[in-house]
Amino acid sequence: MTTIDHCNQPGLRPYLDAKQEMLNQLDKVSKCELVGLEQLLNRILADDIHSPIDVPSFANSAMDGYALSANTVVADTPLTLIGTSLAGHPFTGRVAAGECVRIMTGAALPLGADSVVMQENCDLDAHLVSVSGTVTPGQNVRFPAEDLAQGELVFSAGTRINARVLAVLSSLGLEQLYVYRPLTVALLSTGDELKTPGQLLGPGDIYDSNRIALRAMLKSLDIKVIDYGIIKDDPELIRQALVKAATEADAIITSGGVSVGDADYIKQILEEVGRIGFWKLAIKPGKPFAFGHINDCPFFGLPGNPVSAAVTFHLLVRPALAKLAGETLAAPVTLQAKTLMAFKKSPGRMDFQRAIVSTQADGSLGVIAAGAQSSGVFSAMAQANCLLRLEQDRGDVAEGELVTLELIDGLYW
Repeated sequence: MTTIDHCNQPGLRPYLDAKQEMLNQLDKVSKCELVGLEQLLNRILADDIHSPIDVPSFANSAMDGYALSANTVVADTPLTLIGTSLAGHPFTGRVAAGECVRIMTGAALPLGADSVVMQENCDLDAHLVSVSGTVTPGQNVRFPAEDLAQGELVFSAGTRINARVLAVLSSLGLEQLYVYRPLTVALLSTGDELKTPGQLLGPGDIYDSNRIALRAMLKSLDIKVIDYGIIKDDPELIRQALVKAATEADAIITSGGVSVGDADYIKQILEEVGRIGFWKLAIKPGKPFAFGHINDCPFFGLPGNPVSAAVTFHLLVRPALAKLAGETLAAPVTLQAKTLMAFKKSPGRMDFQRAIVSTQADGSLGVIAAGAQSSGVFSAMAQANCLLRLEQDRGDVAEGELVTLELIDGLYW
């Protein structure tokens, strides 16, 4: 018989319900600014982008070869080579029946030509070109507007500009665009036991890794960070920091102090200076996650355990920041894989276990645990390339079962 573990108390908010409730309470805060092409990487488009031109704007060759009119090719009759068309240096004459033009990839198709024969299918003897095989009109030709037509919607507002998007924007000749200004997030850790890397550890001390990791994840999203550092477990110091942060930032992220220990003051202070949206979720890791507001500034209280902090940032804070920033965030792509080992799981909370997925000899996907699943063991998190999404009511997972996973490698951690 499967039992409910001691952390799965009744009344915990289901993950998806909490996420939707949180997003419903958030509105876009970023304003627009006009930014040049060289500074657009990782910014969020504020307007729909329609193509100002046809791409390509002229018919051109898809490969190196010979441009000709397909319907005038006669078997066993060589064509007369009358010129060359290079990229940026088009042939300005006209190709008549029985003629051809040497053409390079990307070069404009000459007048009178409607196809290109790749050079491997041609033999050149002086100024005569023999063509082998059949030739059909339009072969190896890129036609005008084949990629994008003038006026066509290319990207919608809310698109994050990555290198691929930037390449398309450049191909349209766009010099500057309106994008949303980057968010500013206040970040702090709480705990008497925390020390900055480089300091000596005393009895019971640990290094503050959460703030370092969260700061890196935020910066990878082009978010400006106000780093408040480590705040001691002093209610007044925490209160002052949160109230000040609410006046300086678009959102506040804390790490630690949201559990039920004697020195966990975040929930109490949030109730005093703001309002709590929810606290405690039916997820593992990350049950003691808090969401609320201080005035109009959203607050995200992450657990102190390193894995819990990283996972709840990914699952909850990342979508929330996207909405604040005006970004349209696509739902994560999930895959099905077969377990190559057993996974322990108690019903009651949705479990996001850290794992490694790989392609097996038969082409199927197989998954193993990345290491110990304790929320304090971040070394396993560093090895993982996916999260197993084990359903709330699911129990232990045997070897050979199908599980749902989400790839995380290369996102921002």
